[in-house]
Amino acid sequence: MPRLAIDSHYLTDQLKALLAIASPTGYTDTVVRHVAKELERLGLKVELTRRGAISALRQGSRRASARAVVSHLDTLGAQVKRLKENGRVELVPIGNWSARFAEGARAQVFSDKGIYRGTILPLKASGHTFNDEIDTLPIGWQYVELRIDALSRDERELAKLGIEVGDTVAIDPQPEFLDNGYIVSRHLDNKAGVAVMLAAIEAMEREGASTPVDIHWLFTIAEEVGVGAASILTPDVASMLAIDNGTTAPGQNSSEFGVTVAMADQTGPFDFHLTKKLVRLCVEEDIRYQKDVFRYYRSDSASAIEAGHDVRTALITFGVDASHGYERIHIHALRSLAELVTAYVTSPVEIERDRNLHAGLKGFTRQPNDEAKQDFSEDSEPAE
Repeated sequence: MPRLAIDSHYLTDQLKALLAIASPTGYTDTVVRHVAKELERLGLKVELTRRGAISALRQGSRRASARAVVSHLDTLGAQVKRLKENGRVELVPIGNWSARFAEGARAQVFSDKGIYRGTILPLKASGHTFNDEIDTLPIGWQYVELRIDALSRDERELAKLGIEVGDTVAIDPQPEFLDNGYIVSRHLDNKAGVAVMLAAIEAMEREGASTPVDIHWLFTIAEEVGVGAASILTPDVASMLAIDNGTTAPGQNSSEFGVTVAMADQTGPFDFHLTKKLVRLCVEEDIRYQKDVFRYYRSDSASAIEAGHDVRTALITFGVDASHGYERIHIHALRSLAELVTAYVTSPVEIERDRNLHAGLKGFTRQPNDEAKQDFSEDSEPAE
């Protein structure tokens, strides 16, 4: 089946709803409920792990050698590290992001006594007081603090508010959806990936699309801290496609338009055959694409492999400018990704051997080399 038409309005509506829900790693219950209800509305069977990762099954013609598509619900954030004598809060980051992007951010603190608003400020924030020192202060989390918008002139008053060490701090996304297709916001990593998956599912349900194998739609809750898809895969899943952000920065080949196919990240190359198949689908379905390699990057697929899952993995991305900062993407990339997802999950299974956890040499894949002279014999299969 060729790629399906994607409802861009549905995609952007879902992204807006996701961005409106705070979900830093460790504080994802609300966004899990939101996505689980939408998946059930679309007709999928939904199960949650103990901590809240989502697995939504869409049945295919068979269970063996099932496919999975994965993205993560959690975002960057911060935690309260210390209540300061001046009535402000010292922070530590959740996930890997720069305090440079935290300065000036509006935020909310989740305490046992309620939710408080606040602003992350440099220690020397007032030019009227510190003059040029506001521009010479070093960059780092030890040089910023959270000012709570409540009576908190000292450590005692902070404690009276119920704010405690370890409380979660969520950073406001401040999204803008522009008429020219650009979307600017924090936390597009990876709420845009979640919206892509929902849009692909919506298109499949709308068109009544069938798949050759079961499709597991997975939504993880701790990718930003390296856990990702470590514990959500089942043994019948033979291949997993991760959706996340690519970096449109100097020295990178990612783009804010079309699909960026990741060839490798810091954990090594992605599966040769699955990646080749995705590129071939882009060509056959006239989906714009480019390839890239990410040196300082990992995704849900890395955690799955490191956890010991014997599964083929690939990563497709939407190009993001200023990743883990105030990010920018384009709807063209999101729509292209959703189209590729529909083309992939409906495509035939080509490596039949993958239905078995262990098997003999017959049917094992072959990669081009001098010895093989690119002769794919009838007992081998070249692509997923």
